[in-house]
Amino acid sequence: MNEQPRSPNEQLQRRSQIRCPGLPLAIYREVAAHLRQVTGVEAELIPQTSQQFDYKDSQIGGLLIQYTEAVDLENQERVNQILAYYQNRYGAWEDVTTEVVP
Repeated sequence: MNEQPRSPNEQLQRRSQIRCPGLPLAIYREVAAHLRQVTGVEAELIPQTSQQFDYKDSQIGGLLIQYTEAVDLENQERVNQILAYYQNRYGAWEDVTTEVVP
């Protein structure tokens, strides 16, 4: 599944923000790269907003996952499988979604 650029008339349907406390930057990048390979899915890293350094905290604030109208049930299941794989290896994802796209 190759990443397809979003066409101008393809609208975002849904977005979610997740994080895994303590997950290293390299792993966040790996997760985002895997998610971007799924048709209808875009993934971005959210910068860390903490003003205090904590060695145990991640350098990243989380992961923004955006779904377009092109995502179908098969692709949604693929996203869930990717996230489950990393959750089993590194710990639970926390949903920190703050807004809904109409």
